[in-house]
Amino acid sequence: MATNQVYENGDQFEVTPTAPATVNSGDPIMVGDLPGVALTDEDDDGKVTGKFNGVFNLPVNAESGAITPGTKVYYDAGDSGLNDSSAGNKPFGFALGSVTSGSTSTIPVKIHAF
Repeated sequence: MATNQVYENGDQFEVTPTAPATVNSGDPIMVGDLPGVALTDEDDDGKVTGKFNGVFNLPVNAESGAITPGTKVYYDAGDSGLNDSSAGNKPFGFALGSVTSGSTSTIPVKIHAF
C-alpha cells in the first residue's frame, strides 16, 4: 500500500483560496488555477473545505452573449464571480443551463479546469 497518499478522495479537502478575498460556503473559489466551490465558511486562518469537482448552482453573468449548456465559464477575480468572458479571467467550468445575454442567472455549472 502506498504510504505517500495525501487524500484518499482528492476532490474535497482543506485549502487556502487565492480568490475571493473573503469566502462563504457556496462561493466559487480559486486555488491558483484550480477551480472549486467552498463547502465551509472561511475560518480564522483563511482556510475552507473546498470541493473540486461536481455540479453546483452558481450565479453566472452572460457578458459576451447568451450562455447555453456547454458554454465555457470563467472566474473573474475583479468581481469574484463567474461569467463567459475569457479576457483576463481563469477557466472555471462549463454551463449546464442558459443565461440571456447581458443578464445574470443562477444555473448549474460543472467544475472543470481546462
